Amino acid sequence: MAIAPRTVAVDPVPERYILGLELYQENCGTCHMAMPPAVMPRETWQQLLLLEQHYGVQVQLPIDPPRLLIWQYLQFASRPRSSEDETPYRLRNSRYFQALHPRVKLTSPITISSCLQCHPGAIKYDFRSLTPEWLDSQ
Repeated sequence: MAIAPRTVAVDPVPERYILGLELYQENCGTCHMAMPPAVMPRETWQQLLLLEQHYGVQVQLPIDPPRLLIWQYLQFASRPRSSEDETPYRLRNSRYFQALHPRVKLTSPITISSCLQCHPGAIKYDFRSLTPEWLDSQ
């Protein structure tokens, strides 16, 4: 009997990646809101899992096996970077983020907290729920 995938963030997550998702949220969502992996290419996430210097802050990275489970989830939920693109480390430089927000005119710097302006459930890792002004723009 197949187990139905859970829908969180943006896409359904198969059961085999749920523990990795939970570890990702637990490890990355304690200092800031955990972002859906689809906003950055796989190579960005790979580097972030290896670098203890994280956007100017020294962090304690998870060790294996939790790190491996997080990586498996991130691989599943992100896409590889195009060979002609540089690896982005900021949302403003990510064409993946831009592709997910085609009708959004970003006039101010993108911050994680600005996600809440359009995605009121983002703090709970719900990026599908939109504010009323954006519901009709899809």
